[in-house]
Amino acid sequence: MAAAGAPDGMEEPGMDTEAETVATEAPARPLNCVEAEAAAGAAAAAAEDSCDARGSLQPAPAQPPGDPVAQASVSNGEDAGGGAGRELVDLKIIWNKTKHDVRVPLDSTGSELKQKIHSITGLPPAMQKVMYKGLVPEDKTLREIKVTSGAKIMVVGSTINDVLAVNTPKDAAQQDAKAEENKKEPLCRQKQHRKVLDKGKPEDVMPSLKGAQERLPTVPLSGMYNKSGGKVRLTFKLEQDQLWIGTKERTEKLPMGSIKNVVSEPIEGHEDYHMMAFQLGPTEASYYWVYWVPTQYVDAIKDTVLGKWQYF
Repeated sequence: MAAAGAPDGMEEPGMDTEAETVATEAPARPLNCVEAEAAAGAAAAAAEDSCDARGSLQPAPAQPPGDPVAQASVSNGEDAGGGAGRELVDLKIIWNKTKHDVRVPLDSTGSELKQKIHSITGLPPAMQKVMYKGLVPEDKTLREIKVTSGAKIMVVGSTINDVLAVNTPKDAAQQDAKAEENKKEPLCRQKQHRKVLDKGKPEDVMPSLKGAQERLPTVPLSGMYNKSGGKVRLTFKLEQDQLWIGTKERTEKLPMGSIKNVVSEPIEGHEDYHMMAFQLGPTEASYYWVYWVPTQYVDAIKDTVLGKWQYF
């Protein structure tokens, strides 16, 4: 008995699978030369497109932390241009009681710093004295002299206009004073001194050396008169910083720092001797006069009393 067929419009189970198997197992028709070459070219092009697509989708490698290349795009605006990468330092420039805050490269030289000061103060570099723990050398950098941020730089100097404004009247005043002094009668001719000088040289006056300069002797200077005509001697106690003025009656021990000034003038007709005064107070009325001082000791006395001997 024959098997019943499947209803119309329905496929029997396994038909598709069987068909596919038949199609798969069916041998492929050999390609001719033209077809084979075309197929190979198409496959190569497809492979190349696939590689390009994969390459374009790969992420860019991240820059490692601290890489200079990654940080090069981040910079301070003040480092841009010619100053890029230069270490800066903040300074306080103090001139004429005025403070100026500036920022300059730490490797600037003293000469370059003067140019900067000139730009903000108008003070010419040649008239500047720039000080930081002493005078700043023009040929050394701020780094070399160990300038730190926030350091105070002191500047001393005057502009050309200031110099002209100050010196012109000062010079005129000095000239007037000098002219007035020339008009004055020499001290040795004044009545108050004449009465002492008219007594003549003391018999025990110390010898003089005209045109010579000598250091103070180790013994007191003696053989001189004071304003009253009495004998006087001068003893310089350098270890005590005192001047002893001795007379027959007493000895005055004066601190050298209390003596305001020392003036002298050659005695007319006896230029190898001087009359000398020590100013003990604020006015000329406090002068202590000494007559017949040997000329070779005059400069040494002034330098010793006024303190110049302390400077080497």
